[in-house]
This record gives sequence, structure tokens and C-alpha cells, in this order.
Amino acid sequence: MRIVLVGPPGAGKGTQAAFLAKNLSIPHISTGDLFRANISQGTALGKQAKAFMDAGDLVPDEVTIAMAKDRMEQPDALNGFLLDGFPRNVSQAEALDTMLTAAGMKLDAVLDLEVEEDEVVKRIAGRRICRNDSAHVFHVAYAQPKTEGVCDKCGGELYQRGDDSEATVRNRLEVYHTQTEPIIDYYKGQGLLVTIPALGEVADVTKRAMDALNK
Repeated sequence: MRIVLVGPPGAGKGTQAAFLAKNLSIPHISTGDLFRANISQGTALGKQAKAFMDAGDLVPDEVTIAMAKDRMEQPDALNGFLLDGFPRNVSQAEALDTMLTAAGMKLDAVLDLEVEEDEVVKRIAGRRICRNDSAHVFHVAYAQPKTEGVCDKCGGELYQRGDDSEATVRNRLEVYHTQTEPIIDYYKGQGLLVTIPALGEVADVTKRAMDALNK
């Protein structure tokens, strides 16, 4: 299957993408992973992306599209893939359509993880990270430490990252509404959109998505 996963920040796209890709035996292709891999490997595309990022500029669509095209042409993706973070806007969605059509392929579904805006803010702004190990993550509502402000695992101080503040989260949501949300209507017009309520346990959301795909 060839699937695109969309949804606002904090909807759980990365978590769901990993589970769905495993269940469907297809590679999970994340924009973030593409950037990191190309930059760490020093590819021509990675060098271009890094130059823009170092200057504080957005990486142009053509660079992102070229990275995604290169990854989708790898042997493990020939029979299907799950795209997470790409396409990010209608121009990228149109480029993806062009790529797939040229290869005699098409998308099977676009899964839209639906979460209310206030829940997104609650999820992200409530995160607390351990200063000693960023893999130790807690939440003021959903995963409280035994002692407030102290990591259960190593005793390190818990803090809120600057990009997890409510003001930053709401700004990220505004960017999502402006740039990415239009692809929902784009894919709805193609009859590909499947909306998945993303509240509840991770396993429950995965089951909803798998049930929708099986239909």
C-alpha cells in the first residue's frame, strides 16, 4: 500500500506511522529522517538542505521533493510506503502525484489524524523532558513523575522545552492550518481521504486506522 499520513502537530503521527508501517510491512518514510540521513551522509541534496537550514531559511520544496523521490525509488519502497511529513503543502502533493503517475503508481489512501486544537496544545505544552536524558519524557497530565519536576529514571531535572510552550504550539498550529491543511481538501477531492479520530490509547487509534484501510 502507498499511504500518506497527515494531521496537526501533536496528533501522534510519528507513533502511528511506526505501528502502521510495521503492521503493513512497508517502510515508514519521514521527512525528518530524510533530512537527517541526507545531511549526515553528505549527499548533494543534504548539503543544499543544510545550507538553507544553517541560514535559518526553509528548505525549498524542490529539495524536499527530490529527497522524497530518491527514497521512494529505493528497493524496499517499490511495493509500498507510508509517508509522514510529506507532502507538506499542495505543491508537494501535486509533485507526488506527478512522480507516482510517471512510475505507473498511485496512492491508496490518505489518513488524516483528527485531534481538537485544545487537545494538541494540552499534549505538547504539558510535556516535560529530563535535562540528563531527552529520551526520558513525562507529562503533567498523562505521565506524571512520582516527584514533581524530578525524573523517575535518573533524578534529573524536568523542564519544558522552549518549542513546547503554548505560544509556540499555537504558532505551529497556525502554520499547519495555513500550509498543510489545504492538502486535506486536495485529497478529499480525489476520494482518498480517510479521517481517523486520534484521541485515546495508541493501540486503539492504530486499530481504527487499520480497520479503515482494510475496508
